[in-house]
Amino acid sequence: MGTSPEIIMILFVAVGCFMAYPEAVSSKHTGITRHYTFNIKLKNITRLCHTKSIVTVNGKFPGPRVIIREGDRLVVKVVNHVPNNISIHWHGVRQLRSGWADGPSYITQCPIQTGHSYVYNFTITGQRGTLFWHAHISWLRATVYGPLIILPRRNESYPFVKPYKEVPILFGEWFNADPEAVINQSLQTGGGPNVSDAYTFNGLPGPLYNCSAKDTYKLKVKPGKTYLLRLTNAALNDELFFSIADHSLTVVEADAVYVKPFETNVLMITPGQTTNVLLTAKSTAPNATFLMLARPYATGMGTFDNTTVAGILEYETPSSSLKNRPLLKPGLPAINATNFVANFTSKFRSLATAKFPANVPQKVDKKFFFTVGLGTKPCPKNQTCQGPTNTTKFAASMNNISFSLPRTALLQSHFFSHYSKRVYAIDFPAFPQIPFNYTGTPPNNTLVNNGTKLVAIPFNTSVEVVLQDTSILGAESHPLHLHGYNFYVVGQGFGNFDPENDPPKFNLIDPVERNTVGVPSGGWVAVRFQADNPGVWLMHCHFDVHQSWGLGMAWIVLDGELPNQKLPPPPSDLPKC
Repeated sequence: MGTSPEIIMILFVAVGCFMAYPEAVSSKHTGITRHYTFNIKLKNITRLCHTKSIVTVNGKFPGPRVIIREGDRLVVKVVNHVPNNISIHWHGVRQLRSGWADGPSYITQCPIQTGHSYVYNFTITGQRGTLFWHAHISWLRATVYGPLIILPRRNESYPFVKPYKEVPILFGEWFNADPEAVINQSLQTGGGPNVSDAYTFNGLPGPLYNCSAKDTYKLKVKPGKTYLLRLTNAALNDELFFSIADHSLTVVEADAVYVKPFETNVLMITPGQTTNVLLTAKSTAPNATFLMLARPYATGMGTFDNTTVAGILEYETPSSSLKNRPLLKPGLPAINATNFVANFTSKFRSLATAKFPANVPQKVDKKFFFTVGLGTKPCPKNQTCQGPTNTTKFAASMNNISFSLPRTALLQSHFFSHYSKRVYAIDFPAFPQIPFNYTGTPPNNTLVNNGTKLVAIPFNTSVEVVLQDTSILGAESHPLHLHGYNFYVVGQGFGNFDPENDPPKFNLIDPVERNTVGVPSGGWVAVRFQADNPGVWLMHCHFDVHQSWGLGMAWIVLDGELPNQKLPPPPSDLPKC
């Protein structure tokens, strides 16, 4: 009798990466508490023949795996031993009534300062699958990230074939320079930031980069076995295509929600998204080795890291036969293959079964229309800038409001409302204040307004948001992430959203449920969610450069009437600003 994939995962984690506390006895319906300690520390790491000191968790790059089960409570003590402020976001976790543990700096908490600690304490409710955790301040998530694997409850199975083994693969982005220096210089000059030097699989760039053959990710498989690959795009600023030579993949989950399985040879994953795929090895070991590749899908006008990360899929055979095998390479779509991406994303559908229903809001209480895109800010007096002109800096906005981070945390300000008006305003516009032809010829005035503006909605409001890309400084795909919620992607299209003719085509039966969605380049996407989680929840572009330029806003979901519809008070160790 074989070991279950869950046990393989637990054993692998214990010996290979990070010791989880041993499991306590638990019934089927009540989870247990799992404790981790994250020591934020500097570590010298060498990639591309370049050694530098990076911020890590427990000295590991990428960071440790966190493995839990649906229904478990996770308690993570984060201790900051580095000069930088830090906070950790549990990306995709619903954080039901535990918004104090969500993690984005200056939104739900002040960052953890040097020499201080904070305990993230939350329960995983109604979720299972692949998510990830990452730093949520400035660009520190370039090196501070790792997998968050939520196994099904005990004695519950996957709604697909049981894999022989489960393998997390995180796509990352490596900078030879300090990423903090890169974004700080960009914000100072107003120009686009320097691009990364490599992409990585689990921190390894692979043989297509300078002096990196020894730093190559290898996936060893046994003939005829089925593997569950847990794929996460943790890159800072790039959507990525992924393919394995001569192997098809079956998509079974997206953003920790099961989907109707479909086969594909190529995936596209935006930063902030996860995708679980089944890989079935060939029944007999072929006389070949297979490259797995990832390279960017890029639609904007700015520069980007146009390189390719390679890993190797290798069949386990007697070692004598490993030499002289041909190396097969997969084909990938063109860099700007927007039609391929639209076709690929349209294949994602919820299971919509009795056990895994798609609870799509059928009626909508509040509708919003947010433009998403770039813009400009004026250059400070007596300075020459490197934005679109030498008198402007690059900026980004939603509904032409560029989001300014406050100096204290929004959730605290909301909860202790006596000083909130000095910190934020609740006048974020529900629709663009000056409508224009969003994907046509852009307006002459590209200046954005700055502000810490939020939308406040009553508990349990059903919300529809149409996210519309603009052509200002070039149409571009934007991966939009909502904290504290999943949403249903009910529609998408190219050009300008048509409020008369597009909504009748919405899928309200089995739309995919996600926490991060790509707003199509030169197009729009419509999402719906039920605001059943009180707190302050950030919604932002998961390209860190755009987030740094202000592409975000936040929702205040007010308390409901009942005790279990209210946000509890903050923990006593909540960091101070």
